[in-house]
Amino acid sequence: MRSRSIVALCSVVALAAGAGGSSAQGRADTRPGLAVFPIWNGGSYGQDKENFDALQKGMGAMIISELAANPGARVVEREELQRLLEEQKLGAAGRVDDATAARIGKLIGARYVVTGTFIDFYGDFRVDLHLVNVETSELMKVEKENMRRDHLFDIIRNVSQRLMKDASLPPLPKQASEGRMSRQIPTDALTYYSRALLYQDRGQKDKALEMYNRALEVFPQYAEASEGLQRLKTS
Repeated sequence: MRSRSIVALCSVVALAAGAGGSSAQGRADTRPGLAVFPIWNGGSYGQDKENFDALQKGMGAMIISELAANPGARVVEREELQRLLEEQKLGAAGRVDDATAARIGKLIGARYVVTGTFIDFYGDFRVDLHLVNVETSELMKVEKENMRRDHLFDIIRNVSQRLMKDASLPPLPKQASEGRMSRQIPTDALTYYSRALLYQDRGQKDKALEMYNRALEVFPQYAEASEGLQRLKTS
C-alpha cells in the first residue's frame, strides 16, 4: 500500500512538472506556485453542519479563484490538490497542519501553501489564514478578517488581496483589479456553490448539479458556479 502511494505521488510530481513548463519552448514556469488547502471549520454555531462542511471547500475554492486572477502566480487547481489529499487519506481527516501542507505543497511544485480556519458564531464570521513557505516550512504571515457572515465574499476578497502582497505577487492590472473589486457575490450563492463542491467530492453528482443551479439562480453572473456546472455536466 505504501509503495502504491509513492508511485501515485511520483505521478503527481511528474504531472506538476509537465504543467509548469512551456509546451512551445520547454522552459520552466518560474512564477511562484501557490496551493490553497481547505479552510477548516474551527468550531462554528448557528447553521446546519452541512453548510459548515461545505464552506471548508467553498472558501478554499474562492480564494483559489481570487489568487488565480493574478497572472504573476501559478495557482494549483483545487481538484488536483483534492486528489492528492484523498490519495494520502487526508481528505476527511480534519485540518492539515502547516508542516504537512508544506510537504504536500512541495510534491506539487508550490512555493507557498495557504492553510487556515474559520469560525461562524451565529453570523459573526472570522477567518485566520497562514501563508507558509514550502521550502523552509516557515510561517511567513497570518491574515485575519472578521465581519458579519452577510459579507462573506468581502472577507474572501480582502484576505486574498493581502495574500497576494504577502507572496510578493505583482499588483493586478488596473482594469482587472477594478473588475474584481466591483464583483459582489451574495452569501447565499456562495453557500450553494460550496455545497455543490462538497457533493461533487462525495460523488453525489445530482445533488451537486442542483446546488450549482441554485447558486446561479441567486447570482446568474457567478462565473465559478457556471464553470463548475459545465465541467460536471461533461464529466
